[in-house]
Amino acid sequence: MSRRKARIGLRARLVLAFLLVAAVSAVTTAALTYRAARTAILEQAQDTAVSSFRERVQKLGTSFPVEPRYLRPQLQGMARQGKPRTWVVFAEYGSVRVSSGDSPVSTVITPELRHAAFAHPRGGFQRVDKNGVPWLTIAMPAVFQTGKTVRPTGLVVYAVMRLDEEDANVRAMVIAARDGAVPGLAVALVPALLAARSVLRPVRDLRKAARNMGSGRLDTRIQVKGSDELADLARTFNESAVELERTVGELRAAEARARRFASDVSHELRTPLAGMLAVTEVLDEDAAHLAPDTAAAVRLISAETGKLAVLVEDLMEISRFDARAAELNTDEVDVTQTIRKTLASRHWTDPAQVVTDLPDGIRARLDPRRFDVVIANLVGNALRHGSAPVVVRLRTEPHGDGGGAKDAGWLVTEVADSGPGIPADVLPHIFERFYKADAARTRSAGSGLGLAITLENVRLHGGTVRAANSPAGGAVFTVEIPLRGEEETT
Repeated sequence: MSRRKARIGLRARLVLAFLLVAAVSAVTTAALTYRAARTAILEQAQDTAVSSFRERVQKLGTSFPVEPRYLRPQLQGMARQGKPRTWVVFAEYGSVRVSSGDSPVSTVITPELRHAAFAHPRGGFQRVDKNGVPWLTIAMPAVFQTGKTVRPTGLVVYAVMRLDEEDANVRAMVIAARDGAVPGLAVALVPALLAARSVLRPVRDLRKAARNMGSGRLDTRIQVKGSDELADLARTFNESAVELERTVGELRAAEARARRFASDVSHELRTPLAGMLAVTEVLDEDAAHLAPDTAAAVRLISAETGKLAVLVEDLMEISRFDARAAELNTDEVDVTQTIRKTLASRHWTDPAQVVTDLPDGIRARLDPRRFDVVIANLVGNALRHGSAPVVVRLRTEPHGDGGGAKDAGWLVTEVADSGPGIPADVLPHIFERFYKADAARTRSAGSGLGLAITLENVRLHGGTVRAANSPAGGAVFTVEIPLRGEEETT
């Protein structure tokens, strides 16, 4: 049902609704007119016939008991004088049956009409439809009247009259109403199309403006015409757009200030931190000759200074990405050797700690420094938050669509740990800056920016990175970087 509605456009629905209203109005008016006219036609014929027949019965002079040979001519005379057209008159007196026609008994006189004739001295009438032919039947008892006393004689006279002409008039009215409604609906189509057009024009403007807003053009406005509900809608859209543009502008300005602040602070801290690191290194080397409490304090200061230096470096790196100042300095490298150098420089060479699956001969065009950061962040994160052994796998994959001369496939690097995995509610946020899966854990060995920097570095290579849980347990980070064709690597 919803698909059918979706296929029918707003213009078609407006036109159909307009035509439906016009059709219902025309049908309702025609039905009421038909009902009133039909009643008037039938009642006029019926009242004329009943009044005339009652007058004839009252003037009927017959002796009792009834003699059929005398009564029949009287009935024939009444039939000829029938109004609005001739009748067929029947008379019933006990077992005597006489009529003005060929048959002494009528087939359209019902038992209910006979009962009404005996129950009421003024008789009754019925409209009967027999075999598709409408009939008017009238029953009138002959009575004795002495003063105010009325007594039945036992003689009941019936008049039967066809209503063909009245029925034909009614059918002619129906045909006229039908023939008038069809062109009326055709004429109603013109204002329906005009009304639909007047409604759809501002809707189209609104749709176009909403699309522009969605694409980032927050200065889009709609021209307001008129003072109807659609003009109010356009005015409300413009007011909302103004407010949205102002709010987004404030948020962007605040975000820019925050990034600039972080960048400035990082730059300002870098120089004194370099001096502090030099001092703590010297103190750390001499810690073995100091008193135990003093040595512990020196080592704590040295470790915290190192963490602060890492945080400052990461803040400066992420600031370069935010300022779009990060550059990619690529070179064709042996990827296997690059990963091994990364692990060796961090002393992650113990097989109980890190296991590698690195085929030889895989070469790619990468930024060695940024790729080193990617591998180091993923392995370090796996060792800190997962569990050893951490497995580093390297392989290439062809493009799913077959690729082309410039598309040599993907360089795929996987880093998997043996820990409990990542909770499902954490996975969507795992690459966010300073995101902490456990709110109670306020500090960690990392800066909180490692995975965010990894994501930015992979994007800079035109690749993707994703996190998931292995069916066998543990978290798996997969980096996919496109392998460049020869034309792009030269």
